[in-house]
Amino acid sequence: MDYEAIKLVLAALELEDVRYLVFGAAALNFHGLARFTEDLDLFVEPTPENIARLKRALASVFNDPDLELITADDLLGEYPAVQYVPPDGTFHIDILTRLGEAFRFGDLEGVRLPFEDLLVSVASPATLYRMKRDTVRLKDRADAQALKERFGLEDE
Repeated sequence: MDYEAIKLVLAALELEDVRYLVFGAAALNFHGLARFTEDLDLFVEPTPENIARLKRALASVFNDPDLELITADDLLGEYPAVQYVPPDGTFHIDILTRLGEAFRFGDLEGVRLPFEDLLVSVASPATLYRMKRDTVRLKDRADAQALKERFGLEDE
C-alpha cells in the first residue's frame, strides 16, 4: 500500500467534504488490526454532488485525465463500483456506492479516527464484522474473527 498516496487521497476527501467510509483491509489497519493490502476501499454516498466532490478530490492528488471516466451514472447504476488505478500504478482505489444487495452507503456505521494530522471516516468494527463474517474468502472470515475477538462483537 502506498502510504503517502493514501494519506493525500484521504486529506483531499476531507478537504472536499466527500461523504465516504474506508472499509476493507485499510479499515482494519485503522482499527489496530494489521493486515497487508494493496488497495484503498471506499464506500461513497451515492449522490451526483458527492461523486463530483470525489472526482475533484482525486483530481487534486492525481494529474490524470482518466478521472473524467468516473461518472455518477456508473456509481449510481446497476454495477455501482469503479476501480481507479492512478497513473503511477502503485496501488488502486476501489470505489463503491453499493455492495450487491447486502450493503448500501446508508446501511454502514462509520467512526472518525485519527490518521496523523487528519480525522478520517472509517467503517466501524461492527460494520466491518457484518461485511466480512459471511463471505467465502478465508481471509475475510479470519478478519471477522479478529474483529469479533478484539472488539467483543456478537452475532446479531
